[in-house]
Amino acid sequence: MDSSKEFKGKVAFVTGASSGIGRAAAVLFAKAGARVCIVARREKELRETEDQILRLGGEAERLTGDVTDEGFDREAVAQSVRRFGGIDVLVNAAGIIASGSLADTSTELFDRMMNVNVRSVFFLMREAKAALVERKGSIVNISSVAGTRAFPNVFAYVTSKAAVNAMTQCAALDLAPYGVRVNALNPGVVVTHLHRAGGMTEEAYEKFLEHSKTTHPLGRTGSPEEIAEAILFLAGPRSGWITGETIAIDGGRHLTCAR
Repeated sequence: MDSSKEFKGKVAFVTGASSGIGRAAAVLFAKAGARVCIVARREKELRETEDQILRLGGEAERLTGDVTDEGFDREAVAQSVRRFGGIDVLVNAAGIIASGSLADTSTELFDRMMNVNVRSVFFLMREAKAALVERKGSIVNISSVAGTRAFPNVFAYVTSKAAVNAMTQCAALDLAPYGVRVNALNPGVVVTHLHRAGGMTEEAYEKFLEHSKTTHPLGRTGSPEEIAEAILFLAGPRSGWITGETIAIDGGRHLTCAR
């Protein structure tokens, strides 16, 4: 199958689209012919994503807001339907990370992690259900290798990503009778803005990336574009009999012990 325009006439709704995996996915959907609703909090960076899509000759609806706001999510889904007529693919790529052990994790940090990484995914899957059912669409949630393995000093993050994997599987069962598929990807370390936004300094981040070459059996970190390719595969007809999967895309990281 020629996948270069496999999403022609389709509509993709992508959160976290201002950078990293979300941006890469939004741009790749546009290259594959989709019209794209791009969602994020950071207006300037979201405009940059929109500009990339427009330069490709694509069509984008820019929706700036906080995905932890249930009202914003409801209106964003409604706006997508108004602008493009429906939604074929929902990609929940917005997420945050922060360090902290059980004892070091404040209630405020735990709640923020769950609000961004878990509640927003729940809100958007629920609000987009009707539109996805109408078109027998699909959902791809971005989780993490941390959703499948325990890691030290990221207590709230690991908890949130394990919840995303569980929600993905429950939603897959709930939506299967309607022909809607739900899957998740569990990336390893991908070079994005995530860790720096979580408080890591540039120097610490460079050391972290260098160390990550030793913790991933393939000997390197991943790129947002590699994750985006997997998102499009799970979202489209080539994976039409796959649902409820939480798939590792991590250079083999999930096969190793914490080190």
